[in-house]
Amino acid sequence: MTTAAAPAAEFERHRPRLFGLAYQMLGSADEAEDVVQDAYLRFSGADRERIEHPAAWLAKVVTNLCLNRLTSARARREQYVGEWLPEPVVTSDGTLGPLESAEQREAVSLAMLVLLERLTPVERAVYVLREAFGYGHREIAEVLELSEANSRQVYRRAVRRVSAEESRFDPAPERQEELVRSFITAARDGDLNGLEKLLADDATWWTDSGGKVHAARRTVEGREHVARFVLGVMRKFTAGLEFRTAEINGASALTTWRGDELTMVISFEVRDGRVTQVQSMMNPDKLNFVRRQLLPR
Repeated sequence: MTTAAAPAAEFERHRPRLFGLAYQMLGSADEAEDVVQDAYLRFSGADRERIEHPAAWLAKVVTNLCLNRLTSARARREQYVGEWLPEPVVTSDGTLGPLESAEQREAVSLAMLVLLERLTPVERAVYVLREAFGYGHREIAEVLELSEANSRQVYRRAVRRVSAEESRFDPAPERQEELVRSFITAARDGDLNGLEKLLADDATWWTDSGGKVHAARRTVEGREHVARFVLGVMRKFTAGLEFRTAEINGASALTTWRGDELTMVISFEVRDGRVTQVQSMMNPDKLNFVRRQLLPR
């Protein structure tokens, strides 16, 4: 192996884990890719003899690059048009690593990524490193240059803020897919009653368009309002679209296509067998990554 190839091969072993870390820190697949590429450039140019543990070195680099980006991201999101949602990612191909348990699926769910927006950048880093990647507080302290006691304190504060809302990621994957298929069938058939049976009383519909396509900018709230909104969308905007299912952020979701153009990703949060929240991503800038994943090569 050549000298140039050696760091590249070493880095590739860590790439999926680094991408997962950056994505959970930022909620953006495109930005996560940029961070990972920046980390690679730093790794390839570093003095290899001074890097005793590449995995830990790279995790520290990626975490700090994300912390820098989160500061400016908060300012941008304050000026964002309409609702802001994380970028969806296909997870059936292992992009975010193996998702073999409900806890692993919940960690990458859009619901959790929305909750993480409540945290400060440092709180988010501590929480993600601890919860999603199993780091001990000594390791987290080294990554973030904190004391262990401070890491524990920040983690407890983050847990309180994230756990304030009940987890909604409870169904088995098979049940989730069945529910999604029932949802689109009822919507296509104009079955208001059938839709209402699938929705929780306090169901909400969020749309992230970034002001770039025509879409609702306010959250639709309540079972009846959401059901009627869905039927209205089906009547007005879905002619000529193809609906497909895909595993998005650890759960079955809907995608809509016009030829090779991905127009929307619709994700569902479920509690006690009912849909509590529908998240519709229509911002074309946020669909580029998932489109590349889904289109046949």
